Amino acid sequence: MAATLTDTRFADPAWTFERKLDGIRVLAYKNGAKVDRWSRNRLPLTDNYPAVAEAIAKLPVETLILDGEAAWAWGRLGEADYHVFDVLFLDGRDLRPQPLEERRKLLRGLKLRLPLAVVTELEGDAPWERACKDGWEGVIAKRRDSPHESRRSPHRLKMKCEATQELVIGGFTDPQGARVGLGALLVG
Repeated sequence: MAATLTDTRFADPAWTFERKLDGIRVLAYKNGAKVDRWSRNRLPLTDNYPAVAEAIAKLPVETLILDGEAAWAWGRLGEADYHVFDVLFLDGRDLRPQPLEERRKLLRGLKLRLPLAVVTELEGDAPWERACKDGWEGVIAKRRDSPHESRRSPHRLKMKCEATQELVIGGFTDPQGARVGLGALLVG
């Protein structure tokens, strides 16, 4: 499920918040000992993340689909290579219609070990402030009672940290060869 970008910031007990990771979205499919990895755009990642595939293959379930983020490409976040935020199928059961809270209970029950990790829920009334202070990309807000949808959803909101800077315009020049706009700005 893709998150919808929003400028709105809110705290609501019906929602949970997670760190927005800057990595590659990966769906991991386990069928027996075989584990396939696919990108969000359905590109095969067969040769990528072999340690992740090994760890998933060792999980004590027959079939499984995990949704998460591979983050090692931009530097490790802790020790995990694959940060799992949802479980979509488990031993033949389609979990997508279940509320997020129910899917999370099942995910925690898998007792993932490194290089796998469950994405941690953020505490506090303003997790986006922590995200921006700590230099994260932002946070993802998710409705606790929402099913998993295979599309962009209003039940998943992306709150990105925006870099801002105050400045003073000290002068400008007229455009060269253009009829509208500015040529250059002198800022301080």
